[in-house]
Amino acid sequence: MNSLELFAVEGLPEVHSGDDLGALISSHAKLKAADVLVVAQKVVSKSEGRLRNLDTVTAGDEAKRIAKQLVALPDPRLVQVILDESVRVLRSQRVLITETRHGFVCANSGVDQSNTGDPGIVTLLPEDPDASARGIRGRLHDLTGVDVGVIVSDTFGRPWRLGIVNVALGIAGLPALIDLRGTPDDAGREMHATVLAIADDLASAAGLVMRKTARAPVVVVRGLELVGDGHGRDLIRPAAEDVFR
Repeated sequence: MNSLELFAVEGLPEVHSGDDLGALISSHAKLKAADVLVVAQKVVSKSEGRLRNLDTVTAGDEAKRIAKQLVALPDPRLVQVILDESVRVLRSQRVLITETRHGFVCANSGVDQSNTGDPGIVTLLPEDPDASARGIRGRLHDLTGVDVGVIVSDTFGRPWRLGIVNVALGIAGLPALIDLRGTPDDAGREMHATVLAIADDLASAAGLVMRKTARAPVVVVRGLELVGDGHGRDLIRPAAEDVFR
């Protein structure tokens, strides 16, 4: 492999709760075997009804206390939703860093107000991103007869660098990691620490095509043949190695 193609699936409509996302994608894309589809978490969450209306949320005392300490989250109801989606608050000064039920360490438990169509509606991460990826992959196979890989992606910040990048939350039909430990480098020396986050690499590349305002929530990556069936949780650093936990 010495080249890759990435292109957006164009013409997708606004996604609503209950929509058949696999059918929408298959009707707008000509897929080939071994393609990898990177699907934005936002449309997956919308199709699965993972939405909260802030008008229905009552903020508790802890949410009110935390909201006063934050720069970008002044609404205690939004903080309450974030707390509802977390198992642990890791930082609540200036920014809110939490651990989600999935094990992701991220800002705001992945709760997002952008691109929801209503400032009072927020999206939540899928209940099980790996299951979401498997569902889309299976539906696409049923409709097209083609086996593809699927990544459900979202943008995360990085503790040691500025900016956000797309990462893989859920995976189906491709490995999450490629472990090169025990293999020789170009000089013949055995590698001891090199594990490639291939699913994150693909999600990040797709982010260049998606962008935040381009209305391109599905990107096809073509030209990379991967063997394996990983999970999004394979990419979560164990707590003993995580500086946040």
